[in-house]
Amino acid sequence: MHAPRTIVSIATALVAATLVSGVAAGGEQWQVALTNTSGFVLHGVRASTVTHKGQQATRLVEEPGANIEGYALVPGPMLQDGTIDVDLAGRPADGANDTARGFIGIAFRARSDHSAFECFYLRPTNGRADDQLRRNHSTQHISFPDFPWQKLREQTPGVYESYVDLVPSEWTHVRIEFQDRRAALYVNRAPQPVLIVKDLKLPPAAGGSGCGLAPAPRASSAICGW
Repeated sequence: MHAPRTIVSIATALVAATLVSGVAAGGEQWQVALTNTSGFVLHGVRASTVTHKGQQATRLVEEPGANIEGYALVPGPMLQDGTIDVDLAGRPADGANDTARGFIGIAFRARSDHSAFECFYLRPTNGRADDQLRRNHSTQHISFPDFPWQKLREQTPGVYESYVDLVPSEWTHVRIEFQDRRAALYVNRAPQPVLIVKDLKLPPAAGGSGCGLAPAPRASSAICGW
């Protein structure tokens, strides 16, 4: 069964994608070239094409005044269990304050009514910060809408976050594998995951998947290319 996938961004985030690739739990492989904006269903974002470090991609930026988890839907399979690969790059937007992190990530099992999704995301400016606590918050899992990062950090410190080496604006390969209530995040083709979640909050169900998410309105700039 095929339906729109979800590419997620937020605030003044910039998100771009060239190729979506994934594998469903049953072995079905798929790719979607995103070198133009045809067929996108936009939610709180604008879409255009860009080139980042020599790679043509689709760019999403937040609609002025939007204060929602913005995203764009593109055609693709609905996945309950499977694997998604994507190349991402993110940095704080020009003029952003010191709290901006350049959030980028992958959403999966996104509901068609926009009400919920699971997500892994990165904080690129944390990866090489001269502050160990910030480094420990380089990756994050959230479950929208009931389990934002603040709640997870307060209730279970360190369980849904981890360190990984990141460089703002540089392409970063991200891979997620998810089945039933378990999901794992891999970064830059490492053989071992940097973050494992064994209790995904949403009931397992087929949904859209995509890239480029921040957990709350903050100025950032992100690019993703599958």
